Amino acid sequence: MTFIKTTEQTSKYEHLEKMSVQELLFNINQEDKTVPFAVEKALPQISLLVTQIVAKMQLGGRLFYIGAGTSGRLGIVDASECPPTFGVPFDLVNGIIAGGDKAIRKAVENAEDNPTQAWIDLQEHSISENDVVIGIAASGTTPYVIGGLKACNENNIITGSISCNAESPLSQTAKFPIDVVVGPEFVTGSSRMKAGTAQKLVLNMISTATMIQLGKVKGNKMVDMQLSNSKLVDRGVKMIMGEIPVTYEIGAELLEKYGSVRKAVDHYLNKNK
Repeated sequence: MTFIKTTEQTSKYEHLEKMSVQELLFNINQEDKTVPFAVEKALPQISLLVTQIVAKMQLGGRLFYIGAGTSGRLGIVDASECPPTFGVPFDLVNGIIAGGDKAIRKAVENAEDNPTQAWIDLQEHSISENDVVIGIAASGTTPYVIGGLKACNENNIITGSISCNAESPLSQTAKFPIDVVVGPEFVTGSSRMKAGTAQKLVLNMISTATMIQLGKVKGNKMVDMQLSNSKLVDRGVKMIMGEIPVTYEIGAELLEKYGSVRKAVDHYLNKNK
């Protein structure tokens, strides 16, 4: 089967520079509307990968995202949100980008073309068979990402991938590939658009479903969230009030004393049995 990068195919829209602002926004939005349907088609693949991640984390493993450019940045964003949202250790979900942390803000020339660097980067985190590594690349051809997954496969580490091209080299390398085929971009080849949106949606699903399976959510509440600002403290107090019969003031005292909604509620209930 011949591999065709649909993410690089010519946009179906012509003469963008002649469009008004309203026309540009309308057409971009029309394209964006197609993304959730593309993600829906990949749900069975996403489910298989999440099941593997949960099983490994229950045994003490970690999750790593590796990527370059926009894909790498999206992985870092998702990883960085897990500790404050779910109260997990900062190194449970990790984002690694080609070129290192400086590449988060500014592109590092040729970083994505090195097929051996990702494995070197992963080894700095003492990667092992207990962990899962997901390679993210809209094109599905990034050497940094493919090389990293190949090395993981050789070392019996579970690998997954998120690509926006069907049957890509990356998808064929990963043990648990996810293909979200969003088609040509509004601006030809600008995969930070629909492809980037698709990757973000999938990453949201992976981390959120995993954390819920691990018991980090109760009902529909983030009971283990970090209380890093006044908004979250207020939310936490109101969550406590929804679980036990206390005033706002007492709820605030419990939250300050025990440090999380879960612990505050548990201590209160145990004390008042």
